[in-house]
Amino acid sequence: MSAYQSSVPVLIAMLTNIKAWLDKAAEQGDEATLLEARLAPDMYPLPKQIQLVSDSAKGCGARLAGAEAPSMPDTEASFAELKERCDKTIAFLQGLDPAAVDAGIGREIEIRFPNGGGIRFDGATYLNGFVLPNVYFHASMAYAILRANGVNVGKQDYLAHLAGHMFAPPAA
Repeated sequence: MSAYQSSVPVLIAMLTNIKAWLDKAAEQGDEATLLEARLAPDMYPLPKQIQLVSDSAKGCGARLAGAEAPSMPDTEASFAELKERCDKTIAFLQGLDPAAVDAGIGREIEIRFPNGGGIRFDGATYLNGFVLPNVYFHASMAYAILRANGVNVGKQDYLAHLAGHMFAPPAA
């Protein structure tokens, strides 16, 4: 399995699922309340969780492919704007050259922190040990915020990208 197959389709699937959660949230909850909601006082609210999924996804694609990630200031203040950010991230990922992403698996990836420190990885450790856990963490937090605030989302929504793989049980 290639680096591209292990990253881009997976990231696109999660961003697409998040958009569907936001549609459910718009139907079932108060947008202003949900945009401020967080699981604990010291955790990020819903918009920041989704922004971090987007940042992790576009950063992954850019770093592995040796490309420039699009700049997206964290200014989203509505479900529509969060969905638009997901769409922009998806479009960026879809535009990446699979061969360039695959070539990044052996590249050294360095992430710098504002204090000057950072983390250095090989591409495989970056993807599997940093990006994917971060994407799933922040996506899970967004999901949990919605669920804790009464939005009827379930595991089928979290794994909606697998719907085409479902089959009926054998007849008795």
